[in-house]
Amino acid sequence: MKEYVEQRLVELRGELDLGQKQLALLEARGAELKNTLLRISGAIQVLEDVMAQAQRATPSNG
Repeated sequence: MKEYVEQRLVELRGELDLGQKQLALLEARGAELKNTLLRISGAIQVLEDVMAQAQRATPSNG
């Protein structure tokens, strides 16, 4: 019984370590993705501003 418990502890500690490493990788990937989305959002805003300025500068024929 003692050997089983010791072996199970080793297995669970290994799984915990692996899980913590995977979580750290996912959190880093999440941070990268947030930064990418922020840059895309900023680019969209810039392009929308450019379009709005272009529309104001062009006389409408309507």
